[in-house]
Amino acid sequence: MSQSQGNASGTIQEKAQYHLSSLDKELSRYQYLNQFEQQTSVPKVYVVLGLGALYFFLVFFNIAGEFLVNTAGFAIPAYYSMEALFSSGKADDSQWLTYWVVYAFLTVVESAVNAVYWFPFYYVFKFVFIIWMALPQTGGAQIVFRSLIQPVFARFFENSSSTSNNLRAQADKATGKAQ
Repeated sequence: MSQSQGNASGTIQEKAQYHLSSLDKELSRYQYLNQFEQQTSVPKVYVVLGLGALYFFLVFFNIAGEFLVNTAGFAIPAYYSMEALFSSGKADDSQWLTYWVVYAFLTVVESAVNAVYWFPFYYVFKFVFIIWMALPQTGGAQIVFRSLIQPVFARFFENSSSTSNNLRAQADKATGKAQ
């Protein structure tokens, strides 16, 4: 093995070790994982990575793919949405509200198109897409909202601070119930 190959693999090993130790530090915040590690002597990083790999394996081979992807799309964001509601800041509220609007819109479109029959490995792509949308670090839900949903629906919400009253007035006018 040449010297440059040895340094490259050492660098990869160092990067992997750095990411593992960063993940271990993050997982140390959860007391039940610390207790599990103490009781079983299995590092919590390996448990989480193993469960993640198993989860992705099941999604990849579509073994309960729809259930697992929908669980990831609901459970994880629901937890963080509840956390945001109980926090005093508003930035996280906006992030999760945007996620839920985008998720609901895409779910309606998905059910209308019945996309699972049209695309191979549909649940793998949906899983990756949902994780990308849900992670605050990527801002995926905001990107989808600003590029897809906002241009289509902005005209219904721009000129009125009270959209429901405006829509009610338009409905009353259309049905002849205007006073």
